[in-house]
Amino acid sequence: MNPKNCLIFGGSGQIGSFLIRKLTKNNIKVTVVTRNTHQKGLKIKTQGNAGYIDVKESNIFDEKKIEKLFSEADYCINLIGILYEKKRGNTFKNIHTIFPTILAKLCKKYNLKQFIHISALGINEAIDSKYAISKLEGENNILDNFSKTTILRPSVVFSNSDNFSTQFMTLLNRLPIFPLYYSGNTKFMPIHCSDLTDIIYHVLSNKIETKIIECVGPEVLSFKEILQILLSLIDKKRFLVPFPLPIAKLSAKFFQLLPKPLLTVDQLKLLKYDNIPSGKYKTNSEIGVPSKLFFRNEVKKYSFMWRDGGEFSTEKYNTKSLNEKS
Repeated sequence: MNPKNCLIFGGSGQIGSFLIRKLTKNNIKVTVVTRNTHQKGLKIKTQGNAGYIDVKESNIFDEKKIEKLFSEADYCINLIGILYEKKRGNTFKNIHTIFPTILAKLCKKYNLKQFIHISALGINEAIDSKYAISKLEGENNILDNFSKTTILRPSVVFSNSDNFSTQFMTLLNRLPIFPLYYSGNTKFMPIHCSDLTDIIYHVLSNKIETKIIECVGPEVLSFKEILQILLSLIDKKRFLVPFPLPIAKLSAKFFQLLPKPLLTVDQLKLLKYDNIPSGKYKTNSEIGVPSKLFFRNEVKKYSFMWRDGGEFSTEKYNTKSLNEKS
């Protein structure tokens, strides 16, 4: 029997790399759509066995070109999302609302078996955030257009190639003082990328028909606790200072002018809201895939890159030096 064909959008990102390895390892053929095969093609092709990965170059809004790919697909997975808006059409509305709607309509036209869409946790509550509004509108449009859809809402996703733990460790390594927005009380349930891909594979292989699933890690951590864990792992001491909201807004306005914003005004709004299950939808544990990987344990595996001494600061070398002294 021919392997199932899974069409993936956003396969060159953090989640995509983990997911492609997971799917191809389980004999599922993937077709990955990317804007630039010269930049992304080689990386994508190294994520699985030869013959199981096909890379197609296309602008994601070129409907005629991407439509051809749906005629040969059994499943479609959309991983594309942005954290801040850019020029050239990369707006929240285009990426989170219009594009997923196009995919849902094509899934319906070609009668795919399932559409899995990655959204975000907490978007129901964050009604003053353009990011959250665009995500929620996208979800509603998808469900209106294709009934065989499963939407996954993860909390913060982390791994050694994320834009979360790695960015914060970089900043904590360089700055003597670090701001605590909303006193650092915002709650998160960070989920490791491999746990999230296990959930995606479970939904795909077991034909889970739950419309919305909230995907979270095994522990609840406040923003302040996350920073304290990271400081401990990179062996640094920093002042964590609560920022009054007016000053926080001014700093966000400055940071969002950078090519890769450290913080935007919209992200500051999101930080008001806890990033934990709402209780309105099933969680990954309730569909039989509880997360196993804890934040500290996993970040510890790559945090040495931000410690003095780099790889020579790891326990392996510390233990060796201690033995030599004794």
